[in-house]
Amino acid sequence: MQKILLSCALCATMAFGAADVLPVEKRTFEQSKFIPDISLILDSSFVNRSISDDEAPHLEIPGVVHGLLGSDPHAEHSHASYNANNGFNLNYAELILSSSVDPYLTLDGVFHFSEASVAIDEAYFTSTALGNGLRAKGGKFLSNFGYINEQHHHAWDFGDMPLVYEAFLGMHGINEKGLQLQWTAPTSTYLMLGAEVLQGENEYMFGNSSIGDVEDPIAKGADAPSLLVSYIKTSFDIGDTTVLAGLSYAKGASRIDHSLDEENPHAVSGTSKLYGADLVIKHYFDSYSSISWQSEWLSRDIQGTQYSIDSNDTNSALGSSQLSKIQSGIYSQLVYTHDKNYKAGIRYENIYQNDVEIDGVDSNLENNFKKYSVMIEYHTSEFARFRVQYNKNNALYNEDNEKQSIDTIMIQVNISIGAHGAHSF
Repeated sequence: MQKILLSCALCATMAFGAADVLPVEKRTFEQSKFIPDISLILDSSFVNRSISDDEAPHLEIPGVVHGLLGSDPHAEHSHASYNANNGFNLNYAELILSSSVDPYLTLDGVFHFSEASVAIDEAYFTSTALGNGLRAKGGKFLSNFGYINEQHHHAWDFGDMPLVYEAFLGMHGINEKGLQLQWTAPTSTYLMLGAEVLQGENEYMFGNSSIGDVEDPIAKGADAPSLLVSYIKTSFDIGDTTVLAGLSYAKGASRIDHSLDEENPHAVSGTSKLYGADLVIKHYFDSYSSISWQSEWLSRDIQGTQYSIDSNDTNSALGSSQLSKIQSGIYSQLVYTHDKNYKAGIRYENIYQNDVEIDGVDSNLENNFKKYSVMIEYHTSEFARFRVQYNKNNALYNEDNEKQSIDTIMIQVNISIGAHGAHSF
């Protein structure tokens, strides 16, 4: 009898339409349930730097990197760095979409808009349904290498990236396509181990594309994916103080193409290793007041062949040498949060090791590249931040190998609207 009644109900639905059978409260499609969390973040700044915009791109850290100020010479779309120019800068508008897909997956997308380009900053799925403390991520994402690498610019305590990160990895850090697997141990204190297999396209330290003519390259490309990252992180509380510490390691192929450089065009083919250690100690005075000490150490080891490139024919090498680079640096910052509105901080940075050998001969390059910063910021709410920052940069040299002392005052405005997930500790 029950089967007959169900069949009749189904026939009635087909004959008269679902709307005539379903209760009133279920007749309307609820679109809101399928709309993801959406947020938009605007970041702009006013910069007053004691060097002209024409001079800035020609400065370098000898043997380490050039072009830290002004336009980014190695980015694929050659867009400007944050706070690139004297005067007003529209750094970016960031559109973020995030939602649960089903009980097994979430999907996140971060789209970066600048005056010159539009880019997919991140687009990845995450699954926490694997059980046994496992979590998987796939797509394009910021690596969990170190501490600050996975954070977006608007989450930083200062308006510019730490010197050692930007010098070794560029302003985007390790931001790659690939897969990530993390395991959180069932311990009383937080303990997480992670591994990532990434495409390996970082322009500053890694890379796997052939250099020169495709048919007869100066350096043949490496098979992708070519970058492996691993790390271990732990955290624990001591009263009102939280400690977070981590060790990280990355290894990958290096195909670094600087053939279009105006000064000394060259290319590098080899293997790079990057080591990292991070420590964050945060003490809470109350719900809104705290003091945080954050430090990271990075050391990179690049071994391979360096090619001198003919500036008139970038597909040809004039000669080659065996290259060895071992370079290390740190940053350390102290930030005091007074209440919901005010925050202040200081930061010290130093790339203190710069051992570069060409064919086994020490290049005797400068080291101890230092930078100092101080900032104070005011929050009208959790959605709007106004920051004043001063930098004293003693790390850069001009084309005549003369050390420069650059003063920068920066006023930064960061405003967001919409639903945006909380940042990690």
